[in-house]
Amino acid sequence: MVLNLPITLSYVIRLNPIKVIFTWLMVLTENIFLILLPLFIGLAIDGVLARDMQPLLIFALILLLLVVISVARRFYDTRVYGAIKVMLAQHVERNLRRASVSIKDARLRMSRELVDFLENDLPSLISAVVQLVATLIILAMFHLKLALCVLAAGCVMLLIYCVYHQTFARLNGALNDQLEQQVDTLGGQRISAIRLHFESLKRCEIKLSDTEAIVYGLIFIVLFAAVLINLWMVGHLLEPTVGQVFSILTYSLEFVETAVMLPITLQTLSRLMEISQRLNQSPEPSAQTDTPYEI
Repeated sequence: MVLNLPITLSYVIRLNPIKVIFTWLMVLTENIFLILLPLFIGLAIDGVLARDMQPLLIFALILLLLVVISVARRFYDTRVYGAIKVMLAQHVERNLRRASVSIKDARLRMSRELVDFLENDLPSLISAVVQLVATLIILAMFHLKLALCVLAAGCVMLLIYCVYHQTFARLNGALNDQLEQQVDTLGGQRISAIRLHFESLKRCEIKLSDTEAIVYGLIFIVLFAAVLINLWMVGHLLEPTVGQVFSILTYSLEFVETAVMLPITLQTLSRLMEISQRLNQSPEPSAQTDTPYEI
């Protein structure tokens, strides 16, 4: 029975698996059209220069289908994941009946992040994977070195994130510890305690933000270097057309945009794993307001 399973991302999907899988299929379809856009823009440019309007009409049709699918998916997603949030909140509340109000409030809000990941972050991840694979294939069709360049940049990017992974996990845990004290602290009506609580929150958020800034700064340096190298290597192609140059540059930039979703998703998953551990624990009937909740 689903209600007896630990609360994880897998558990959330099992609350309504058919509808969740259907949203993934819509995301996949949407991304097939998205990945085709730069290629058909390049063909449309070459077609217009050659006074052939057929590629331009095909590009217009792809744009129309993309808009229809995107709008329909967002209408559908909101309703599916909204219902899942209600079911998940009921389960979490049952597990926290003996917990303090502060812990209940914090963990109920944290539980929504599991659903938010499926609704907002997972489609972006699916988009990233589809577009990365397609980008590598298309760039390889122009020249193998173009694909190898961005692939190498992607590997370096993941290596950079791995170095900081444990730091992200530790900082997210500290932030969640502090959030679980918030309601009790506010209910205590002690101005000094409230000020200290929000000072602690600020320090946690600053440390997390500073780490993100360093990591993603390094990642973007590597990815933009790959774009510049690819632009330089275009000269090695045999008489590239204007449309081909546009497509190569666009796909190289698209690789930067989509590749960065991988470390962002890994960071989010790290936070969600920490949240899942909290949701599956049985807290004490009461919690001290002056010390963080221990995991």
